[in-house]
Amino acid sequence: MQESRPDVLVHVGENLRRLRRSAGQSQAALAAAAGVSRRTIINLEAGESNISLSGLDKLADALGATFVDLVAPPTAPSNRIDATTWRGGHPESRAVLLGSAPARNEAQLWTWSLAPGDRYDGEPDPDGWHEMVYVTRGHLLIERDEGPVHVAEGDYAIYSSAQHYAYVNSAEITTTFVRNVIS
Repeated sequence: MQESRPDVLVHVGENLRRLRRSAGQSQAALAAAAGVSRRTIINLEAGESNISLSGLDKLADALGATFVDLVAPPTAPSNRIDATTWRGGHPESRAVLLGSAPARNEAQLWTWSLAPGDRYDGEPDPDGWHEMVYVTRGHLLIERDEGPVHVAEGDYAIYSSAQHYAYVNSAEITTTFVRNVIS
């Protein structure tokens, strides 16, 4: 990781503590409900830990909140969040949550970039979740349980994200893409 922590964790600790207290849950109860360790909750609330995007989803779900409720700056409108939520091994690799809109649960708009040779490994989302990915530069390999999908510049893929998946850049240039998550 290029920085001590992704930008998103600036707000996660405060939001997590506020949402947990509002829900009347102890750290131990939230940890059990979300399937994460109590130590992770303690460290997140102290701003001293990192967690996967799917781990944040689990915490939000256990709190009866959305991913955006957990990661967004408290004063940010949902249609303009602009928060970096993931950084890869290269300075050019990152994911930025641009905004969110209501769907059955929510819809999220992201921009991503992956440096040559970098990858992001995702965990399955709950049933009913989908992703729409549009490549704006380069070439993206999406490894999925259903089989790989190669997405060239100017092309897109739509698929259920209720499966293991990974974004892989095996090209010699940084690949950029837009990602919509719908639940």
